[in-house]
Amino acid sequence: MTHQTGPEGGTPAAPAPATPSDTMAPAPHATPPDLGAALSLRGLWKRFGDKVAVRALDLDVPVGSFYGLVGPNGAGKTTTLSMATGLLRPDGGTVHVRGTDLWAHPDAAKATLGILPDGVRLFDRLTGLQLVTYAGLLRGMDRDTVAERAHSLLVAMDLAADAHTYVVDYSAGMTKKIALASAMIHAPRTLVLDEPFEAVDPVSAANIRDILADYVAGGGTVVVSSHVMDLVQRMCDHVAIVGAGQVLAAGTVDEVRGDQTLEDRFVDLVGGRTRAEGLEWLRTS
Repeated sequence: MTHQTGPEGGTPAAPAPATPSDTMAPAPHATPPDLGAALSLRGLWKRFGDKVAVRALDLDVPVGSFYGLVGPNGAGKTTTLSMATGLLRPDGGTVHVRGTDLWAHPDAAKATLGILPDGVRLFDRLTGLQLVTYAGLLRGMDRDTVAERAHSLLVAMDLAADAHTYVVDYSAGMTKKIALASAMIHAPRTLVLDEPFEAVDPVSAANIRDILADYVAGGGTVVVSSHVMDLVQRMCDHVAIVGAGQVLAAGTVDEVRGDQTLEDRFVDLVGGRTRAEGLEWLRTS
């Protein structure tokens, strides 16, 4: 899978209109994008060889929402977020970021986004402070502002004591936090975070949740994918359940879960739960 670079790594040319095969794509999309949404995805398609990873996916993320994206492994969450942020070119469909067509005007759209991709590769031979500073300078910020914000972010992420430690020597949780700090340095209007709490200890996770909650309270929008249903249920006000590359349910958390827990609703929609058989030998009595 090839990721297209963002504005800090050179902006790819806008793709030609996609023309998936008749067996892959539906009729032209009838519902226009929501130009007032933080993110509006319409008819997104992506296939890798014979596998269709995302299939005619529609999704609207309201401005000011804390939006959770949940789904089983292989459901298409990471592929969807990669296309929604310009890291991966779709085979079909459109993405609008606060009304701006992402692929027609990538610089303008990406300037408002802060992105934490899954499996992010960092310049790990820089120190934590150098990495966050570099991220700010790549965004065209002046050095004084970058220095002030980098210090504040390192303190907030509990990384001030490790500011001059090389990122290659960070733990997995510390690496996740320094990547998040780098995504926030330019004060984006929308944060798109793929598994931001993976490998993060409970105390750091609580601190990050507080930072993100304050960010949303101040007018920002957060889109977060996670496998932890209880975390999404407590943290998010909106949620979409994705399965087989499509949105199975979307809305406020209360609307999606109904009278169930979010986990039970998730299992009902995506299926796949099996009864363990043939493991009687594991019983001790």
